[in-house]
Amino acid sequence: MKVIQSIEEMKKEMRRHRHERESIGFVPTMGYLHEGHLSLVREAVKRTDCTVVSVYVNPTQFGPNEDFEQYPRDLDKDAEILDEEGVDYLFTPKDSDMYPNEYRTYVEVQDLQDVMCGASRPGHFRGVCTVVMKLFHIVGPDRAYFGQKDAQQAVILKKMVEDLNMDIAISVLPIVREKDGVALSSRNSLLKKEERSAARCLFRSLQLAMEAVRGGKRESSEVVNLIRNEIGKEKSAKIDYIEIVNKNTLESMMEIKQGRTLIALAVYIGKVRLIDNMIV
Repeated sequence: MKVIQSIEEMKKEMRRHRHERESIGFVPTMGYLHEGHLSLVREAVKRTDCTVVSVYVNPTQFGPNEDFEQYPRDLDKDAEILDEEGVDYLFTPKDSDMYPNEYRTYVEVQDLQDVMCGASRPGHFRGVCTVVMKLFHIVGPDRAYFGQKDAQQAVILKKMVEDLNMDIAISVLPIVREKDGVALSSRNSLLKKEERSAARCLFRSLQLAMEAVRGGKRESSEVVNLIRNEIGKEKSAKIDYIEIVNKNTLESMMEIKQGRTLIALAVYIGKVRLIDNMIV
């Protein structure tokens, strides 16, 4: 595996692979890799000729009071893992190259960026879209891989690619969970022991919601109340949002419809913000 920090060197390497007509798979990450990331990496390695993984903690998607400085990082371990997985390139750009002095250009997907996580994290998806667009231009992949845990992000990036006529296929792979159902996340490492136990309430509440829907419940407000009551049993849990939306457009749904509905939530466990979701 080749580790590259320079943007120009990364572009040069990718031009060579495209000249040789090799397909390029790309997995953008913020590092501190876990099995969720690796499920994407393995699919890219299996499906494309050349696999690129980026590790970059993007400052523009963090708000002023968010956990940018505390976000877990271990680049050496990440590199070792990716090398073992058969990745061809690890791209680790510097802030000064990605956002040089006098940087002025940002990418936004209107409306979709303002709901759910976007409502409580203003500017977050502007930062996400901007960095992903830059990475897409640098790497030039045929296919990029994202996880369903970040469901809103996946919808927004698909729309960005569609609207800007980019020849990149977006693959969204299922959530990978711990044995107790907690969705894998780099932020889980920030949880204290008792908080890690409390974090199970997210998946538990989604399971209850799914059982209620299977039992015939269709009113979104009733399902939201069910989730709220379950999460409320945990003293360290504070709900950011519970949303029931169309899984493709993120529009709120008063009534749950089979195959079209996303139940998504964000919850603070102590000071750590976790997200989870299920498609009905």
